[in-house]
Amino acid sequence: MRRWLRLATVALPLLLAACVPPAVRVKGDAGLLDAQFARERALAQADHWVLQGRLGVSNGKDGGSGSFSWTQDGEQYEFVLRGPAISGMNFRLSGGPDGALLEGVEHGPLHGPDAESLMHEALGWEVPLRDLRAWVLGLRADSGPAELSFGANRLPSLLQQDGWTVDYREWDDARQPPLPTKVFAGKPPFKVKLSIESWQFR
Repeated sequence: MRRWLRLATVALPLLLAACVPPAVRVKGDAGLLDAQFARERALAQADHWVLQGRLGVSNGKDGGSGSFSWTQDGEQYEFVLRGPAISGMNFRLSGGPDGALLEGVEHGPLHGPDAESLMHEALGWEVPLRDLRAWVLGLRADSGPAELSFGANRLPSLLQQDGWTVDYREWDDARQPPLPTKVFAGKPPFKVKLSIESWQFR
């Protein structure tokens, strides 16, 4: 009996996962793309905001998670992570056009020309913070061509850009325009998962 209980404990989650229907994804037709253009125009000037939530990261071997807050004030930003994700300790990443500052890591504080190069140099992680600034809003970044697929809710479901695949798992469609609440970005072997608990625009 115990053996069967152990098997059931292992098999049940797998069976439940197998019953979940795959996400509906369609290429953008004229109507979907027009709606996306309208969202992008409405949010084009949204560059003063604070979001809070949970962050998970993985490089294919190591990973972790923690709570985070991200403040965007025009071109200036502050990203604070609390928990074991990435560095094993709390850290604060801040900066703007003149460079980036990383505090809370070993041998810090560290300075760099931008957030991405500083994170890569200090921690060996590839985290596309510049593009994520657009992706967390459900927008295409200005880093190059992008390919969009849409879900049954007529909102972006999958975004492929700059070598990354961005999977929009959930949206807050009570907002106008709607905003993502779960954003999974991947570029093998790196993965970044954002679960957004609150949005505040200023």
